[in-house]
Amino acid sequence: MARLTAKLLLCSTLVAPSFVAAQDLGGSVIELEDIVVFGGLLPTNLDTTGATIDIADSDDIQREGLGAAAALDTLPGVAVSANGGLGGSATVRIRGLSGPYVGVRVDGIDVTDPSGPQTAFNFGTLTTGSLDRLAVVKGTQSAIYGSEAIAGVVEVESWRPEVSGFSGKAQAELGSFETRGANLSFGYLDDRAELAVSLGRVTSEGFSARKSDDENDGFEQSMVNLFAAYQISDAIRVGVNGFWSDGSAEFDRSDFDPSGEIDETRRGMRLFGEVQTGAWSHELSFSRYEIDRFDAGGFTRDFLGERDTVAYLAQGDVSSTVSLAFGADWNEERAELDGQSYDASNSAAFAEIKATPNDAVELSLTLRYDDYSDFDGQFSGRAALSYQLNDATTIRASLGTGYRAPSLYERFGPYAGSTPLDPEESLSFDLGIEHSYGDRGSVKATLFWAEIDNLIGFGSGPNCLPSQAFGCYIQTDGKTETRGLELSGSYALTDRVRLSGAYTLTNTENDGNRVVRVPRHDLSLALEADITDRLEVGVNMTRVADTLDGFGTLTALDDYTVWDVSARYAITDSASIYGAIDNVGDVSYETVSGFNAPERTIRFGVETSF
Repeated sequence: MARLTAKLLLCSTLVAPSFVAAQDLGGSVIELEDIVVFGGLLPTNLDTTGATIDIADSDDIQREGLGAAAALDTLPGVAVSANGGLGGSATVRIRGLSGPYVGVRVDGIDVTDPSGPQTAFNFGTLTTGSLDRLAVVKGTQSAIYGSEAIAGVVEVESWRPEVSGFSGKAQAELGSFETRGANLSFGYLDDRAELAVSLGRVTSEGFSARKSDDENDGFEQSMVNLFAAYQISDAIRVGVNGFWSDGSAEFDRSDFDPSGEIDETRRGMRLFGEVQTGAWSHELSFSRYEIDRFDAGGFTRDFLGERDTVAYLAQGDVSSTVSLAFGADWNEERAELDGQSYDASNSAAFAEIKATPNDAVELSLTLRYDDYSDFDGQFSGRAALSYQLNDATTIRASLGTGYRAPSLYERFGPYAGSTPLDPEESLSFDLGIEHSYGDRGSVKATLFWAEIDNLIGFGSGPNCLPSQAFGCYIQTDGKTETRGLELSGSYALTDRVRLSGAYTLTNTENDGNRVVRVPRHDLSLALEADITDRLEVGVNMTRVADTLDGFGTLTALDDYTVWDVSARYAITDSASIYGAIDNVGDVSYETVSGFNAPERTIRFGVETSF
């Protein structure tokens, strides 16, 4: 369960963030405004937005180790399935819907893979060293982000300085399976300039991904993150941000062949300019993302995916109670598979209006139109409402329509049929209530429902070419429906002891048949205690029950309960040592049938800030 702190969140949309902090640069600490959150074209407060948003902050991320997927797995409505350990294939599901329905942004750059069979992101290679915050915006968000946002969006933020002058942090961690990680982040902040650089390296001998052998599947990766911005004048600000990662991951290609290895390089860059004209702000940006994968023994060996995006966004207040945002973007995706190239483009226009008629109500309406090069245009919309019953209780509701565009591989790859594919279409709704106990904590309950039709599937029929003996991608008559309940909360039992937890009940079906790898019951509990002013200990419990897997005939995966313990000791005000034992009971369990999950893992490290 994420602990929400009074830190700045950048208002990140498909064109990514503007820096919106009230800064007191004469002192050492930056004074921040109320929390500004993801989830719309206009900035909003986490307490007042009608969208359902859960956050893992820097403490939550560090506590879960070197893999970012583990931190996401603790949030309500989020489940992770992995083919092995760090660096392997890991899928994040939001409310029962898998990777192709989940949008992913790293510092405002779309990092889903245009060269994959479906446009999605592998969370198994996302490490935590440079990360400062993970935010999950749930429910259909196509009106804001476009395609691949039917289930929601994961926004990833790297480290940025929060004090004036030069600052930074460093971390080193050692653990089981000969796992080693190190990260250095440093930056500078004053009234005109901001700079942040993060350097990281992770290596691990790993463990065998498949249960059929005992050959270790290792992983190594180097990472760089950069953010730089400069205030040219009171009205103009320009900047650049980007990242680079390069690594290799071993995997078991089959039950009889453990020799698989993938080399992968990811590069992303974003240039932006911000102009303030009276009450209106304007942002123009260009971003490029590239992912280059090589699998020497694969059916396809060379994968190259590229995405270019140009975007414009204007924001302003129409009156004291009404704000408006509007803009447009152009996007081109390219994929090259063993020398075969495919490409497609899309243009979009969008607008959002937010009304706050009084202190108790916030209503936002968002509309987007996408014009694709290969199929008919798509309208999508979202309405989000929050209403404060009193100072302690808030009701939230959102309704959205969305779509998933067929991927380049589905449209043009070797299994593309003779008939053009249309986008999948969705409708989602959620209704929640949150009650605050002041400084002591809060509880939240959310009902959710979503339906996807016009599904794209793999099958046979007259739309397949004569050469496609095994079938092709076709439009099916089926539909996917997911519904359930999320519960979460945190409470300070005493000034030194805190309890938090999350539970999700999910029922996801495709034409009446349960969808694989979606736990029906997912519970996590965490107890943290400050033993002294310098020593903090924590105990976490995860219980997952009633999950199916397989193809054709589905079988039940074993239910499991995993306990973790951790401790942190502050050597000084700026340096700490920490340690953790994950899976204390050495429980053997699976999130994907036939693939191992980590056994008992011991890790320890040191962290310092300057």
